Amino acid sequence: MKQPLAYIHPDAKIAPSVVIEPFVTIDKNVVIGEGSRIGSNVTILEGVRIGKNCNIFPGAVIGAVPQDLKFKGEDTLVIIGDNTTIREYVTINRGTAAKGKTVVGDNCLIMAYCHVAHDCILGNTVIMANACQLAGEVEIDDFAILGGGCLVHQFTRIGSHVMLQGGSKIGKDVPPFVKAGREPLSYAGINSIGLRRRGYTNEQIRDIQDIYRYLYLSGMNTSHAIERIEAELPATKERDEILLFVRNSPRGIIKGYFE
Repeated sequence: MKQPLAYIHPDAKIAPSVVIEPFVTIDKNVVIGEGSRIGSNVTILEGVRIGKNCNIFPGAVIGAVPQDLKFKGEDTLVIIGDNTTIREYVTINRGTAAKGKTVVGDNCLIMAYCHVAHDCILGNTVIMANACQLAGEVEIDDFAILGGGCLVHQFTRIGSHVMLQGGSKIGKDVPPFVKAGREPLSYAGINSIGLRRRGYTNEQIRDIQDIYRYLYLSGMNTSHAIERIEAELPATKERDEILLFVRNSPRGIIKGYFE
């Protein structure tokens, strides 16, 4: 771990097996777990917690204060899970009083030049391709994939197993298991390939498709579609996840292409 060309605050807690390359800066109140690697010219500021076996590539800045004028210097965190890769020049800001932390889960891949703003919450196995930009308090659920250059409006939520077209502008919530693209961002079917890769059966995928036929292809408004789904389709884990997501969406969900 000892690197004479790096600055490491004496109060930082760094596991002995961590590799730190030259010209790294690590501030106080930082914890880095076993097996992680910190590339050259990485800056890790106060309040960062990095898990085990993470790989931080050169130029990343983690834990800078939020770009939020309401921030008053409160004691907040960035929490990064295990086995996560953060590529070149990614920026991840600390939380504010709103949530107190910015979180990136386990097994994530955050590609070069992405920005994760204050109080964002990313689940596990999330992939953000190059230059995605998340505004404050965005939530991204497990296994979601954002194509390169996506722009995500503050407070927006992206559901689990979602696949977003590169260059998308996301201003509404994107419900679980779907593909979305076009301009404005619209429902474009089920992410069936991704679901099969993750072990979903053909029957489960058909059930998910049936739910979204009610929501997007029936001509009904969202409230009526939810009523019909509950009355006519069997209760499953996936059905309940979709309905809970839609009901708890203050911004509203994306529309269908033909709406």
